[in-house]
Amino acid sequence: MGIFKNIFGGSSEPKEEKILPWIALNSMEQLDAIMEQSKTKTQLIFKHSIRCGISSMVINQFKAQYDVDTNADLYYLDLLRYRDVSNEVGYKFQVMHQSPQLLVIRNGVAVAHASHGAINDMDLNQYV
Repeated sequence: MGIFKNIFGGSSEPKEEKILPWIALNSMEQLDAIMEQSKTKTQLIFKHSIRCGISSMVINQFKAQYDVDTNADLYYLDLLRYRDVSNEVGYKFQVMHQSPQLLVIRNGVAVAHASHGAINDMDLNQYV
């Protein structure tokens, strides 16, 4: 067992998971509020599919690198559970649906968006 621990970097100490300031996005009414709030503060929407391995990998990478001091509201959308909200996000912000996907909302519009691995390449500091 020791050899596998050394090869795969196993540790007997549990890793402390970073807690992000997620706001659950689960209603259409919240989209209007996001548009309004984006006039004074950047709004981020992370669309995630809990059944997709790629989406899970990307969200874990996003969590690891996200700066919790970023001056933006961070929304989490479970797009399988709230399919109607996910569809409305695409319509309201004129962005084709992808999963996973991150939208940056400023002044009522999506000023940037990315999907899959490109999410973690985004420099969010330029939008806050």
